Amino acid sequence: MPIPNGGLITETNEQYYAGAQRFISDGSGIFTTTFNTELIFGSYDPYNVNYTLNNFKLYTSVTGLPGTYIEYILPYTVINNVITTTTPVPANYYVAVQLKIISGGGFGDQDAYGDTVEQNYGSYGYTSLNDVIDGFMAIYVGEYKLIPDVKRTDVIFHAKRGLQEFSYDTLKSIKSQELTVPPSLSAIIPQDYVNYVAISYIDAAGVKHPIYPANNLTISPYEVPIQDAQGNPTQDNFADNLEGSSITNERWSVANDNLLSGNITTNDYLAYNGWLTGNPFLGQRYGNNPQYSQSNGWFNMNERDGVISFSSNLKDHLIVLEYISDGLAYELDSKIPKMAEDALYAHIVYSILAGRINQPEYVIQRLKKDRSAKLRNAKIRLSNIKLSEIVQVMRGKSKWIKS
Repeated sequence: MPIPNGGLITETNEQYYAGAQRFISDGSGIFTTTFNTELIFGSYDPYNVNYTLNNFKLYTSVTGLPGTYIEYILPYTVINNVITTTTPVPANYYVAVQLKIISGGGFGDQDAYGDTVEQNYGSYGYTSLNDVIDGFMAIYVGEYKLIPDVKRTDVIFHAKRGLQEFSYDTLKSIKSQELTVPPSLSAIIPQDYVNYVAISYIDAAGVKHPIYPANNLTISPYEVPIQDAQGNPTQDNFADNLEGSSITNERWSVANDNLLSGNITTNDYLAYNGWLTGNPFLGQRYGNNPQYSQSNGWFNMNERDGVISFSSNLKDHLIVLEYISDGLAYELDSKIPKMAEDALYAHIVYSILAGRINQPEYVIQRLKKDRSAKLRNAKIRLSNIKLSEIVQVMRGKSKWIKS
């Protein structure tokens, strides 16, 4: 399908869906790729350890027919997405570049398409922060415009601050990680973590079950000073308090979760006889606290060690952590939903002019209202509310509940 001039889609269907781009060699040995994804090059040699860094493979074929492509392993270089072979590929040979995961694939093999990867799948709904800044400088800054003059660094600062604020409650900035709870019952907090949204464990059917925070059950002390016989903190040779391991965390890691949830078994009763017949367990099965009446387990944010601690019943369980990032982990390559682009422009305009002296107050107030209105529109657009889904849920309102 030909791409019309001036269109925003720059990749062909094969580039987007198959992660592949084909050429007919002209004998120069130079092939300029046009993927939206940047080529990452470690080495052309499959036996070189840096070869695994490549996010693509290079293939050649004499006929161009499926099944005739073989990987090109002679020396070549990659600079700015341009592949240059040391020994030019003969003219009229067919050349293919295919993006890949580490396990790779074989071009022309339809089964291998499942092994290709495109980091920009679904990227048409987003624009980069760098493009937003370029557009702002072109449209809003200049003679006879709202902002006569401004430094690009100021625009970058306000754009990044706006993206940060939008990420917390407006943009779809929720990220997720699939992890397995190790024997230590702790998982490292992600590098770009700001706050958690939800943590769930995944059962054998792939269904997620919510894990609840243990905020009212336990705590991870931020400081654990070692005390002397009189209870005073002890110091090292640099006059800093000596730190030990947390006894609270150790006790939490071996706690019997049934005693917390009230789901007491016969074995629990026998093991803790004398406890379960008195307070606070007497009658607990009938007067249990709803916030603890669940068997999915608990998690606790351990800020001191930078980990998430889990209750003992979640050992070896598969979990999914959903969390919020501030959207700035990748600097100006950060992506912004196009539905919120206009709101970000309004935020930058307001922030720049509100920080200048001798600006008419009515202008600042108008820009402030404009910013609020566009931010509200962005929230509505990105909320992704579907009437048909709400109707499906509301059908349960007529369900009979037996007493």
